[in-house]
Amino acid sequence: MATRPTAVFPFPPRVRPDLPDFTKPTLEAYLAKAPLDEVDIADPIYWEADAHWVYFKRLRDEAPVHFTEVNAERHRGYWSVTRWDDIMAVDTNHQVYSSEATLGGITLFDMDQDFIMPMFIAMDPPKHDVQRKAVNPIVSGPNLAAFEGLIRTRTQEVLDSLPRGETFDWVDRVSIELTSRMLATLFDWPQEHRRKLTYWSDVSTADPEVPGNPTKEERQGILMGMLQEFMALWNERVNSEPKGDLVSMLAHNPATRNMPPMEFMGNLVLLIVGGNDTTRNSISGGVYFLNKNPGEYDKLRANPALVEPMVSEIIRYQTPLAHMRRTALEDTILGGKRIHKGDKVVMWYVSGNRDERALEKPDAFIIDRARPRQHMSFGFGIHRCVGNRLAELQLKILWEEILKRFDRIELVEEPERVPSGFVKGYKSMMVRIPA
Repeated sequence: MATRPTAVFPFPPRVRPDLPDFTKPTLEAYLAKAPLDEVDIADPIYWEADAHWVYFKRLRDEAPVHFTEVNAERHRGYWSVTRWDDIMAVDTNHQVYSSEATLGGITLFDMDQDFIMPMFIAMDPPKHDVQRKAVNPIVSGPNLAAFEGLIRTRTQEVLDSLPRGETFDWVDRVSIELTSRMLATLFDWPQEHRRKLTYWSDVSTADPEVPGNPTKEERQGILMGMLQEFMALWNERVNSEPKGDLVSMLAHNPATRNMPPMEFMGNLVLLIVGGNDTTRNSISGGVYFLNKNPGEYDKLRANPALVEPMVSEIIRYQTPLAHMRRTALEDTILGGKRIHKGDKVVMWYVSGNRDERALEKPDAFIIDRARPRQHMSFGFGIHRCVGNRLAELQLKILWEEILKRFDRIELVEEPERVPSGFVKGYKSMMVRIPA
């Protein structure tokens, strides 16, 4: 990460002189000693530098349910929930902890009041249940079986197109390419315009206050343009026989066919981001983790049957969405702390996946764990990721095909990470496949 003269969001003035730069070692040293109340771990600078781990370890040990007021003008303060059991208590209790868009939604930062996008992940029952059910068939067992051959063929095409002995960006050439092709298939969207879907996903989750990202007004304009393009597909498919793509499913299901435009937009954003980020960033993360753990890479090459448990371990270790947020519907007690009605409660999945109280050696990347599916990257309860099996299938096929072709994929330099405390991902990752 390049040194910057100032942080994206200023640190408290009295600690700023202790930070000559904003590289990972400096930020980790700061987070290891700073008073817990002086840190806003949602600040994108920690995530761009991959420096957040030490602070979450401190929260789990010292204050597992902790209120943050730093930068409250940005997010009006929030509770950080960092231990496995406490996260589970929130995630499985939608009667007390709401996802409702009108209360702020599912990310730490509230939806803009002038641009609320209802989506079924940001709804409570019963509306959530019927809308989620409308798209469930896309990831049914028969559909996954039908997708498998297509996914494998595309994966083979992409891998066979990669250069040997040259440095290239794995994120662009493989991670984005494979996920954008799958997204286009799910929506029956023109493949030649598939990168639009990736672009809309990135815009919808980008922090508008990070330099270089679209502003709030620009973001709204871009998403309105997305809605316009999808409305054309909707109008075409609502007047045609039902088909197996997501737009057709929404257009023909009684629970969703009369959605207002902003609700259609919200569900589009949900399905695009959900189909993009988990798979895309786990595809990149797998290459990174195996390079950082060469013993595990050797283990995989010696026993390709470990691909399946490794996929779950990659998803745990990466945790592609770092958090989900809820809003308390009533006063309650969590971890000995009094949560007030209306408070934001942030479940840091990225921390729960490293909780020593729930997992053995959670900071180690171990591809043959005894219980590889024990992780919270997909969430729990009614909002558990609807496409989790499809994501796992794509990753499984990818690594099966990689092992057939390449002895190794070498990391050339540290990747460039997304400056976001929500999407925990990679902007670029330069690699080389030996000739």
